[in-house]
Amino acid sequence: MDDTQVNSRQTKLLEFLLVNSPSSRSKIENLLKDDNVSRITIIRDLNYLVSVGLIEHVGGGKYVQYRLKSGKELLIPIDLEKYFLTITDTRKIKYPVFNFNLINRLTGLFSKDELEVFEQGKGKLKNKFSSLDKTILKRELERFTIELSWKSSQIEGNTYSLLETEELIKNKKEAKGHDKSEAIMILNHKTAFDTILEKKESFKEITVADIRIIHSELVRELDIKSGIRESAVGITGTKYLPLDNKWQIEEALNKLIVQTKKIKSIPEKALIFLAVIAYLQPFTDGNKRTSRMISNAILLANGYYPLSYRSVDEVEYKKALILFYEQNNLYHLKRIFLEQQRFAIDNYFL
Repeated sequence: MDDTQVNSRQTKLLEFLLVNSPSSRSKIENLLKDDNVSRITIIRDLNYLVSVGLIEHVGGGKYVQYRLKSGKELLIPIDLEKYFLTITDTRKIKYPVFNFNLINRLTGLFSKDELEVFEQGKGKLKNKFSSLDKTILKRELERFTIELSWKSSQIEGNTYSLLETEELIKNKKEAKGHDKSEAIMILNHKTAFDTILEKKESFKEITVADIRIIHSELVRELDIKSGIRESAVGITGTKYLPLDNKWQIEEALNKLIVQTKKIKSIPEKALIFLAVIAYLQPFTDGNKRTSRMISNAILLANGYYPLSYRSVDEVEYKKALILFYEQNNLYHLKRIFLEQQRFAIDNYFL
């Protein structure tokens, strides 16, 4: 929400309006009845939120209603656990299908202080790459690759442990009791990240071809069709439906490429690709892992720390994505992205 200051009570109002717009003043008062908030205070809060451009009122007099202003749902803090207390089939979904207008609204996602985290990391990484012994640098890159391949695969349901992943990548030794496809998934992650390292300069500006190449490497030998999908797909845990038309998917991808070229902030660009590739679901499978890899390619190509996602709770990550799909709310995915950047700075290339 940029640098606009809102208190906890006003945040609760915004959270309510995210899934209950428009709402009358009486409904809003009912929301806060257990908090012993006076009617005057509620009116003052509503007037403040109108004045700072977060909400707007429609109608007048006793029929006045309040709703979020268009596009303001993006970074409103939402109680993630509370949101998912409502089961999939009864949740109020603001955007049940792909929102073409969203891509143009994805600007100004980070505050100056948040961007400074990335810039400090960039400076540190530049110094490390120039000062670290080549043997140590190679070992650190290998460690990062192992942890990224493990965690990204785990998010997709892979059951290899971190140590089993290390043994697989270092010594090509498959772990017992696992399907061969799990080993292939992990090794495909390594191959894709190796490509990002080898062709780092080419990922400074992402093309549709780049996305397709990385996806192809991630799904090789996994019985997953590469190329833009030509049929509908569903997503576990949500009623949101991505586009089901190949031509519209390609149109949305091209729009994503064109729009992100206008964005100067590299961290912002990387976050947008992380979110929108997963949201669009351009392939039959492998979309989330592709989004993570493309996002990392952008960061690394421009001198920033890539993200391993090692400390991410995979369920929380999936919930953050579903919240984005259903409400176009990026708050928690952005939070995870920023937390993982801090984690990378503190834990890699020491």
